[in-house]
Amino acid sequence: MSQERVVETPQGPARLQIHRARQASATLVMGHGAGRGIDAPDLVALAKALPHNGVSVMLLEQPWVAQGRKVAPPPATLDAVLRSVMDGLRLRTPLILGGRSAGARSAVRCGQALGASGCLAVSFPLHPPGKPERSRLGELAGAGIPTLVVQGERDPMGRPEEYPDPLPPQVDLAVVPGGDHGLVVPKRGPLSQEDAWELLVETTLEWIVRDVVGSGVR
Repeated sequence: MSQERVVETPQGPARLQIHRARQASATLVMGHGAGRGIDAPDLVALAKALPHNGVSVMLLEQPWVAQGRKVAPPPATLDAVLRSVMDGLRLRTPLILGGRSAGARSAVRCGQALGASGCLAVSFPLHPPGKPERSRLGELAGAGIPTLVVQGERDPMGRPEEYPDPLPPQVDLAVVPGGDHGLVVPKRGPLSQEDAWELLVETTLEWIVRDVVGSGVR
């Protein structure tokens, strides 16, 4: 069962959809991307599965979505909302800050300053579509805390082979075979869609146990 909370920010009301674990060992706060809100299937998959495995999940809807705007504001505005929301939370467990696409960028930019123990970057937009020369690798490299990137094999905003080898320190990369920017896979691809969501969840849990909070997560 989920709960909702409205959080006032200087940019307008933000919405938190809260999915609590019975005995939480960590809390994952996830932001959405610029093209879709917290109903994105990958966010829904995490919010549905992780609380059963000891990780509470909070999905953060930015004010611009509630205001009915079609275009996301600049990155600095997204970061300001994230900081404002987090300033009002009093968590009793380690914080994992994350997001998908634009939300992932905001998480890696703000995570360390907000006291996060790790960052989860789903479909990190390594560059704008068709513009690999405009790399955002520096944001990942500057995260300063353990960071897991989950990337679709066919993501036009950063295919796995476009990441450097070796990766920046404390950054891990997991690949969803056949996945696009939404981690949606072809009907005749190497994975079913259900398997793709399961891969996302299992990879996230393994990373949390290994690199963030240890064996407290089941």
